[in-house]
Amino acid sequence: MELELCDDRVDRASLKPGDHIYSWKAAYVYAHHGIYIGDDKVIHFTRRGREGTGTVLDFLLVSSGPSRSLVPCETCTPPEEGHGVVSSCLNCFLSNGILYRFEYSVTPALFLAKARGGTCTLAVSDPSDVVVHRAKYLLENGFGCYNVFKNNCEDFAIYCKTGLLVLERGAIGQGGQAVSIVGGPLAAVLSSPLRLLTTNIYGMAASAVVVYCASRYAADIGSGMRRDVVKVSAEDLTRRLSIGLLQVIEPPSLPAPGS
Repeated sequence: MELELCDDRVDRASLKPGDHIYSWKAAYVYAHHGIYIGDDKVIHFTRRGREGTGTVLDFLLVSSGPSRSLVPCETCTPPEEGHGVVSSCLNCFLSNGILYRFEYSVTPALFLAKARGGTCTLAVSDPSDVVVHRAKYLLENGFGCYNVFKNNCEDFAIYCKTGLLVLERGAIGQGGQAVSIVGGPLAAVLSSPLRLLTTNIYGMAASAVVVYCASRYAADIGSGMRRDVVKVSAEDLTRRLSIGLLQVIEPPSLPAPGS
């Protein structure tokens, strides 16, 4: 049971079309997510051009996309410039990383046991054929502007699996990985009223853990506690993006290091 709580590694032979898969990057700092569509192909959302956080994290975190070999892949079609939804072979997606499968419909106990965000959700997945349709449709039509906090590869994969979007005043919201990396720890350290109840370092640590777990649970797209979650078809999503009803603010570009 202990292994199941911390390890979602899977064998390639067990993959099925519609699976949400991921692989850790940058010494387990960040994971890249995508949708497996069969025939060793993965559709995923990548950072393109100037897109990113618009913060110093752009220099600290490597690109969310898989690193590219200098030798062109004979299987993959080079992505065209434009939106960041691309199709890659499984080898290029993993880029020598370990294959993991994202879990859906997990119990609250299992969700909280997996302290690291971006590995599972309480939300229910739609049928695999619907998932693959969404991924292929967005491959052709895009998923808006990539933003590591507001609209990232995990958001893309979860949307393909569930059709659910987090909306904040017309803007696509953030997913579990960003909440875990930034929002949860920050809230636990800075916003917990429990820190006023104890001056003991162990008590403060326990309080921070409680607040962090509660914030992760409440922020999950499938918790039922959010009022900014809506179900949107892929066709309606791209229509709304095209006319500006949904938007992700592209971060301002940062000067290149040393400039």
